[in-house]
Amino acid sequence: MADKILENNQVSIVGEIISDFQYSHEVYGEGFYMVEVAVSRLSNFSDYIPLMISERLIDTSQSYIGQKVYVTGQFRSYNRHEELKNRLVLSVFVREIEFIEEETEEMKSNQILLDGYICKDPIYRKTPLGREITDLLVAVNRSYSKSDYIPCICWSRNARHASGLPLGTHLKITGRIQSRDYIKHHSNGEEEERRAYEISASRIEVISDEK
Repeated sequence: MADKILENNQVSIVGEIISDFQYSHEVYGEGFYMVEVAVSRLSNFSDYIPLMISERLIDTSQSYIGQKVYVTGQFRSYNRHEELKNRLVLSVFVREIEFIEEETEEMKSNQILLDGYICKDPIYRKTPLGREITDLLVAVNRSYSKSDYIPCICWSRNARHASGLPLGTHLKITGRIQSRDYIKHHSNGEEEERRAYEISASRIEVISDEK
């Protein structure tokens, strides 16, 4: 069962560490820290992806800024309560990390495989340039009866297909993690720069759960 849970949510990325470690929380005496990596796209743009990593995997007192790493793990979510509502916070939970000199062909520079269920009505829209997009929120089961809620974006014909899928549809999704900066407007009139994370889906497959 544990292997099946791990298979539901698989991430592999190659990136450059661009921050020092920041303490996040502790579970049964094990400290977890956040660190950010820059992951290059083919377009020379970079996605900035947060990693959550155990102090048992790496010496978190050291700085590794500028070093390249190959990471495997899971894309996880939790709700942070702010301004009378919950905000979905996402990061890659690191299971293995390896310092590398060069990327090899076997390494996926930014790939995620998800097996989950649509848990919010799909939202279909068109960009000002006419590109079709459908936003999905996918619930992926985790151990101890928990779930991660992962926002996904589908494009073009995948967007048209996904827009008509009902709540509860079982999907397998292949894609990449991307970051997107935006401005948050607060009720007091102040503005704050924020960064959102989502899956850009390259392939979606509807799974029949009929026995």
